[in-house]
Amino acid sequence: MNIQLRFFASIRETLGTSQESVTLPAHVRTVGDVRHFLIERGGAWAESLAEGRTLRMACNQVMTEPEMLISEGCEVAFFPPVTGG
Repeated sequence: MNIQLRFFASIRETLGTSQESVTLPAHVRTVGDVRHFLIERGGAWAESLAEGRTLRMACNQVMTEPEMLISEGCEVAFFPPVTGG
C-alpha cells in the first residue's frame, strides 16, 4: 500500500522533512501501525515518534486515534500538540 506522510512543527524539524511517499508492508493497516513502522527506522524517527511521546495524528486531514484504518493513497500526518500563549 502506498500512502503520503506529512510531518509538522518540531517533528518536521527533527526529521528534516515535511513529507514523504512510502510503500508500506502488508501488516501496516492502521495509523498506529504507521507510527510503529516509522519508529522502527531508528534514530531521529524513533526519537520524534516515540510511543511515550504526546503526539497528534490525522488521516486525510481528520484528527484520528491510532486504531483508524488506512487505505491506499491516504495521507497520514503527525504533529505535536498545539499550545497557546
